[in-house]
Amino acid sequence: MKLTVIGYLGGYPDHGMATSSYLLGADNYHMLIDCGSGALLSLEEIFDPLKLDSVIITHYHNDHIADLGVLEYYWQLHTKRYDQKILPIYGHDFDSEHFSELDWPNSTKAVAYDPNRQLAVGPFDIRFFKTEHLVTAYALRITERKTGKVLVFTADTRYFKELTGFCKNADLLMADTNFFADKDGTKWHMTSTESATLAKDAGVKKLLLTHLPADGDLNQLKQEATSVLDAKTPILLASKHLSIQL
Repeated sequence: MKLTVIGYLGGYPDHGMATSSYLLGADNYHMLIDCGSGALLSLEEIFDPLKLDSVIITHYHNDHIADLGVLEYYWQLHTKRYDQKILPIYGHDFDSEHFSELDWPNSTKAVAYDPNRQLAVGPFDIRFFKTEHLVTAYALRITERKTGKVLVFTADTRYFKELTGFCKNADLLMADTNFFADKDGTKWHMTSTESATLAKDAGVKKLLLTHLPADGDLNQLKQEATSVLDAKTPILLASKHLSIQL
């Protein structure tokens, strides 16, 4: 199972970098996790979007879905169409308006996932956990059946202890880290130290800080996380086209 970062900023694209989007592959199956602003151009640089097998959406904030519409047009209009299947886009249907927009004629099909049941998609089994965010959003626990390797993506969330069990013993925890440690007041995303605390308490093998702020020294984010997490647990900063083999 290999994860490749397509976009990693939170809120809006900047410095030529896209917002949240990740390509997950195993056994020649490729699933896009979220599709934020700038994601399609970034994806095109390393992978043919027409060879995607599926897309899964954690929630419907624009920094996670802004390029879904142009991905639908790409599948509908591109001259290199392979006469392939319709692209399934998995999302929750608690926001009926956004969910219905996952359907596009002769290109994509909206598929509702039930967050209370495990979902089988290609070589992956996916479980869901509702996060604490401004809209309905779900963390993903993705297990590759063949190897048993586990990726957990927190999606967007503020820190809350109940998320720890869902992340337990993951091979890679991809954590929403939109704030530096000194952020105070109401937070709907995690700070660097909160992401590290979640990783430490869950006993994960590796931590990827993502959904990063556009401004500030990102190395400081990593340093702050390092102050909390055991030195034996690697901490990575998301960057464009960073690939991680699980």
